[in-house]
Amino acid sequence: MNFNIPTILTLLRIASIPLILVVFYLPIDNARVWCSAIFVIASATDWLDGFLARRLNLQTAFGEFLDPVADKLMVVMILVLIVQADPVAYLAIPAAIIIGREVYVASLREWMAQLGQRSTIEVSWLGKCKTGFQMVAMLCLLFNADLYGLPIRLLGVVLIYVACLLSLWSMWQYIQLAIPKFKK
Repeated sequence: MNFNIPTILTLLRIASIPLILVVFYLPIDNARVWCSAIFVIASATDWLDGFLARRLNLQTAFGEFLDPVADKLMVVMILVLIVQADPVAYLAIPAAIIIGREVYVASLREWMAQLGQRSTIEVSWLGKCKTGFQMVAMLCLLFNADLYGLPIRLLGVVLIYVACLLSLWSMWQYIQLAIPKFKK
C-alpha cells in the first residue's frame, strides 16, 4: 500500500468524520459553525487529493478505492447528523433518497466491476453536479443559521431537494447504462 500525499489527504478526510461527530455534540457555543469549518476543509481535501493524484501522476488502486468510500462516509454521516438534529420529514426524505442512491450506485459499480464493465458507469458530469449541490446543501444545513441576513438554512433545504432530484436523475442514467449488462 502506497501512502502518497493524495492518499494521506483522503485518510485525513476520513479522520475528520469522527471529529465532526464529536464537535457536533459538544456543549459549546458555535459547535455547528466549527463542524461546518471542518466540513469545508474536508471537502477541500476531496478536490485537492484528486487534483494532486492526476497532476503528479500519483493515482493508485488503493486511492481510487478509498476516495469514494471517504465521500460516501462523509455524506451519510453529515446527513444523519442533520436529520437527527432536526427530525422533520422534509429533511429526512431527501436525506434517505440521497443515502439510498449512494448505496445503490456504489453497489452497481461494484457489480459492474465484477463483470469487467466498470468503465460502463464512470462518474458522469451529472454525478459531479449532484455532488456539488449536495455538498453545498449539507454545509448550509450543517451550519443551520443565518449569515449576514442570508437565510442559509432555507438555502440548504432548497439545495438538498435539487441534490435529491439530481441524485435520482444520475442514478437513472447509471441504471440505463447498466441495463444492457443485466440481460446477459
